[in-house]
This record gives sequence, structure tokens and C-alpha cells, in this order.
Amino acid sequence: MDGEANSLETIINNNLNGYDLEQYNRIYYGRRNHLNVPIKESSKDKSEEFDFDIIAYSFPAKNEQIRPARIVKIGVIQHSIVVPTDQPISLQKAAIFDKVKVIIETAGDEGVNILCLQELWNMPMFVATREKQPWCEFAESAEDGPTTRFISELAAKYSMVIVSPILERDENHSDILWNTAVVISDNGNVIGKHRKNHVPRVGDFNESTYYMEGNTGHPVFATRYGKIAVNICFGRHHVLNWMMFGHNGAEIVFNPSATVGGDTGSEYMWNIEARNAAITNSYFTAAINRVGNERFNSEFTSGDGMPAHHDFGPFYGSSYICAPDGVRCPGLSRTRDGLLIGVLDLNLNRQVRDRTCYQMTQRLELYVNSLSKVLDIDYKPQVVYEKRK
Repeated sequence: MDGEANSLETIINNNLNGYDLEQYNRIYYGRRNHLNVPIKESSKDKSEEFDFDIIAYSFPAKNEQIRPARIVKIGVIQHSIVVPTDQPISLQKAAIFDKVKVIIETAGDEGVNILCLQELWNMPMFVATREKQPWCEFAESAEDGPTTRFISELAAKYSMVIVSPILERDENHSDILWNTAVVISDNGNVIGKHRKNHVPRVGDFNESTYYMEGNTGHPVFATRYGKIAVNICFGRHHVLNWMMFGHNGAEIVFNPSATVGGDTGSEYMWNIEARNAAITNSYFTAAINRVGNERFNSEFTSGDGMPAHHDFGPFYGSSYICAPDGVRCPGLSRTRDGLLIGVLDLNLNRQVRDRTCYQMTQRLELYVNSLSKVLDIDYKPQVVYEKRK
């Protein structure tokens, strides 16, 4: 991604220092010190050899008299594709497997308990093309497809829960496709899956050409390390989607995504949406995005009056983790592969809820009543007009 800024953090650190940088960190990130966690020298060596970034931050809670600390180490991986999109499907997938395996192994060596990969991590983001072939050939079974088997072996090897977002082919229901996150336990078993609740029809994101809205509701997966949920990509724009994962008991909600920058992209929203969700719902969030430009043989348009083009991107990375009190860490690079690790104390969720009372004051009964009226075909908005004499 020549000509692209490496990261917001690079820009800030190149222009601020001392007191000004400390105050920026306090106001923007929520704390003066990012609380970096040391990385093993062997992991640093591997990141240099295989050209990916690695960094870790801590999100502590206050010590309590009755409950012991609930420390869990999470990780998120962002990466680009490896070979051109005109290469055979098997070659494209194998190359991504080889790249990501090294980063997953590094996460395992660092003791990561729960790891989440980016949306449709084992393929290019082909949805802009509107072409069925060869892209539908990436689809596979969520339960026992080659990607799930590959990830299951690594999950069992490192006793690590792994969230693997793939293109699912449902062979039991007419071979239809879904955008699905498969949750694999620390012993390698498939705990379950979640299908994307909100599917975009915006610009290059022509996803309903391939799959429609999911039918799995808002499942929360009770893992050995904590209760997790997966809000896939476009679902981050929908506040009720985030809310329902919270009401079902999620302690960490991952947001695996594939979203682009540029003048009409989503980058200016990226840094606030998962953060807002963490604050409103008093849980941890982790937002993951891919990096790079992806080029396709056939031209396509974005429906914006601009010329047809071959490239989809730039995907701007910038993956980050946010705590329930709104404190977030610096994001990964906008342009480079990376592994971001967070050391979380899940006790912070309840501590924040006790302090803010957001759940106690949210008045669900008021909105259930109001929304039921909105759904009525004869609904009239509650607008009050001035009575003129």
C-alpha cells in the first residue's frame, strides 16, 4: 500500500511528545500510559522473519475482596492475501494458510487463550465482483471443512479458542451460502457458529449476491476462558445487534471485518463503533480488519458514477481492543500484517456496570413498547407541531 500512512499512532508519535503526547493519550485513548505487555524475544524474531507486527497491552481491573481476578489473554490477527486472485483457488487458500499459521503459532507461544481471525480470512474479499465463479468454490462446511480441520488442529495444540470466519456452504439446506464465524474450542471441537446478521448492499460490498442475512440470532459461546460473541463486519453499524449479544451474557465481542478506506470508505467510523459498543454494553470489544489492496481480473463499478476498476481496497487494518470503560489501545498498522494481544481482567465488566448503571437505566420496557408501535403498518411518528392561532 504505497503512499498510505502506516497508522494514526505513527502520525501522532511523529508530531507529539512529552506532555502533549501524554494529554493526547489521556483524551483519545482514555489513559496516559498504554500499559504495554512484554513480548517474548522468540516471538519478536518470528515477527521480523515473517514480516508481521506484534504488540500487546494490558486492561486491568481493580482488586476485589471476594472475586479473584479473571485474567484472559485474547488475540486478533489482520493480514493481506498472498497470491494474485487469478491463481487457482487451492493455491490461494494454501498460501493464506501458510501465512496465518505462523501468526497463530506465535499467538500460541505468547499464551493467547482466545484468538479471532478477520472476516472471510482464508480468501480474497471477492464480493465486489458479483461473479459466482470461481469465488463460490471457496465455500465449505463449517463443521468439518478443510479450514475448520486446519484451525481445529492449532486450537487443540495451543489450548486456544479460535474464531474462524469463513464462507459456509450449508449442504443440509440446498447448498446455500452463509457468511459464518465458526467458534472452535481449546480442545479442537466446534462449539458452534454464528451467521452474519446484517448484510451490506453498499458500494463495492455486493454481498447479497452470494448470501443473505443469517438465521442464528445472537449466540454467546461459553468457552473455558469466558463468554464470547461474534458481531460480523456490517453488524457493527447496528446498535441493537451489539446490545443483544450483551443481554445474552457476552463478556467479549469480536468484530471480524473487511472494510475499506478512501474518500467514501468507513475509516472515520472505524475507531468509534466498537468502542461505543464496549461503553454502552459494558463488555470488551475487539475490532479486526484486513489489510492491502485486492485486484480482480474483471472490472466492476461501485455504483457511484465513477469509472469501473479492478481493485478493491485499500483495506486499512487498524485492528484494536476496547475495554468496557471506553479505554482502548493503539491500533495495529493500516498497511501491515499483525497480531494484537490484550491481557484482560473480565472483572472490569461488572465493575463498570456497577459504576455507570447503564444496564439498570436503559429502560428496555419503554423501547419494547415504542418499537412495537413502529412496526405497525399504520404507525404515525410521534412528532409534536406548534399549534398556530
